[in-house]
Amino acid sequence: MEFFIAAFTLGFLGSFHCIGMCGPIALALPLSNSNKLARFVGALLYNFGRSFTYALFGVVFGLLGKSFVIAGFQQSVSILLGVLILVVVLLPESAMSRFKFTSKMMLVIGKLKSKFIHLFSQKNYRSLFLIGLLNGLLPCGLVYLGVIGAIASGDAMQGALFMVMFGLGTLPAMFSLALISNQISISFRTKIRKAVPFFVSVMAVLLILRGLNLGVPYVSPKLSKTDSTKHECCHKK
Repeated sequence: MEFFIAAFTLGFLGSFHCIGMCGPIALALPLSNSNKLARFVGALLYNFGRSFTYALFGVVFGLLGKSFVIAGFQQSVSILLGVLILVVVLLPESAMSRFKFTSKMMLVIGKLKSKFIHLFSQKNYRSLFLIGLLNGLLPCGLVYLGVIGAIASGDAMQGALFMVMFGLGTLPAMFSLALISNQISISFRTKIRKAVPFFVSVMAVLLILRGLNLGVPYVSPKLSKTDSTKHECCHKK
């Protein structure tokens, strides 16, 4: 349970950071200005589209994590991912700036941009849902952290649930932004942004604890030998 609470918290705090990137899209959504109910439903569909994409990520990367479980590597992978996150959080920005992926990201964003332009010209519920779907595909560091959590879950359904919780965490800020524009103050967003590394670190520690196999319910559950060998038994039958 704590693992999924961490996913929600990561999404909630990270959403204020993501306003800088996804904010312009949310502010430009083709929502109705004359009908409050239609505006509400439109904003809901947009955010449901984002969450749906996140859930698909959770299924795909949860299956990847399941392959690690079958191979007996889940604990090592969980610890490795946790340590990797802590390294990224602790590294100064000057060191991180050396790793440049901007060209590839700009290529992806360029392709998505053409799709966005087409959908923004269609003022209907379908286009709002599809805009949300595509928005979920935009390169985002916090989404990548969510994906790491999905991998560590070691199961498609658990991975999907982790990413859904992450998506629900982003809902309050992104939904409000679509409805009330830029009423969230810059100072408040700055305070929240400063808190993000702390909660990211908490998630990293949870990943490490899960991998240590300490036998602590929910936080670091004990992996029995039966769990690690059940797939072999199935094949023998």
